[in-house]
Amino acid sequence: MGIEIGGHIEKVNGKEVSYSEFVQKYLEKNQPVVLTGLMDDWKACKDWVFDNGKPNLQFFSTHFGKSRVQVADCGTRDFTDQKRVEMSVSEFVDHWLENSLQELGSASTNQSDGHPVLYLKDWHFVKEYPEYLAYNTPLFFCDDWLNLYLDNYRMHKDPDTYQANNEISCSDYRFVYMGAKGSWTPLHADVFRSYSWSANVCGKKQWLFLSPSQCNLVFDRNMKSSVYNIFDDVSEKEFPGFKEAIWLECTQEQNEIIFVPSGWYHQVHNLEDTISINHNWFNAYNLSWVWNLLSSDYNEAKEYIEDIRDICDDFEGLCQRNLAANTGMNFYDFFVFITSFCLANLVQLCYLLRDCKSTRSLSPVAQHLALNLGSVRKIVCKIKSVGGLAGNHGFFLDMRETLDDPRFLHLCTGLERVYEMIHKQQSCCFDTKKDLVDDLRDLDTTRTYSSQVFTAEDLISFIDNAITKLSCTNCEEIVLPSEWDGA
Repeated sequence: MGIEIGGHIEKVNGKEVSYSEFVQKYLEKNQPVVLTGLMDDWKACKDWVFDNGKPNLQFFSTHFGKSRVQVADCGTRDFTDQKRVEMSVSEFVDHWLENSLQELGSASTNQSDGHPVLYLKDWHFVKEYPEYLAYNTPLFFCDDWLNLYLDNYRMHKDPDTYQANNEISCSDYRFVYMGAKGSWTPLHADVFRSYSWSANVCGKKQWLFLSPSQCNLVFDRNMKSSVYNIFDDVSEKEFPGFKEAIWLECTQEQNEIIFVPSGWYHQVHNLEDTISINHNWFNAYNLSWVWNLLSSDYNEAKEYIEDIRDICDDFEGLCQRNLAANTGMNFYDFFVFITSFCLANLVQLCYLLRDCKSTRSLSPVAQHLALNLGSVRKIVCKIKSVGGLAGNHGFFLDMRETLDDPRFLHLCTGLERVYEMIHKQQSCCFDTKKDLVDDLRDLDTTRTYSSQVFTAEDLISFIDNAITKLSCTNCEEIVLPSEWDGA
């Protein structure tokens, strides 16, 4: 069964697109795009690639050879993914060089002379080599709440499921991928239904995309399992809607970056020996996608163990533990995450309104912060509407402790730097960390409404009271955007 290609992904010169244009055309509309012209000064493009465009594999063995990495065997399926093994970078490079795949005829062939095609995936390169500075994250992708948070906190800390190196407690979502011609990734949608971006340092990739409105077509009749490889002879009986899917295709060349929006299923093939840099990320524009996935996965986890509800001492706790194990976070993790960013955005807004002495109109940064707060509030309302934190088992978040936590200071300064870059605006009172600490302590007037947040309703009240306080203090009503919805 062949697939129907209905169009191709737009390519634009990234140097000719402003941040606001990128937001309006691609983030808000959740549309993919390929960006050129943004990798000219990357160290990776010089160190990792020969002049002929081939990967400098020996460089990796020499400088990073001892790193332990996950490598996929592209010819062996393991449930919904490919079988993975762990090896050193040097071992992976040796395998690549010993089994030259230059004669491999097509991207969908997964064996060469009996040797498996291996694909190094999900290498946490930035965390492992923070001083190497292989690249600069393009401005369009800098408003990255996920990785900024994980630079300071763990996403999930349940001792029953915590392991130092597992994906649940993933240190970040910034990766390097390396694969020979013929390596590939099966059909999937990205973790957390996040955005992602992928930059080709060398090589060429073929991407096949399916829009969220058609994703039901690649699932079975029970909406439980999806197609593994769209180029297989897909069973019409098992996947009755598959033949109706209309795909978008893209060939990504060297030094091009592709933006993958939330919820788009995609399959990727390396048409040449390829090295890429990839980030998963989310922010105010796609928080709804994250919450919708959590809600859906929670319902599935609950349904799966419904028959033991009557004999389970902590059924809800078990559901949340299973959710964290399967999805990477649970309701409480997500609530702590969005509460932290709610507070960080309120801190920034408080500074701007107090120190900039501008009460007639909000600056671009302040407008951005208001949009963020509006998005968080909307998600919290969704959590409240489904009783997402019901029976919270002693869970609460202490605002005073959060504000006094040095990690929160780092989160705030990181967020401030991002919006300073995006809006090319020098903030009014962020010159030193001492200023930031002093201002944090001045926020007592904002946090006196309630020091502890137990429920979604508590957080909604906290946001509303803080915004009312700031509006009164600055003689101007601050309106949180509410009409835009990213999912």
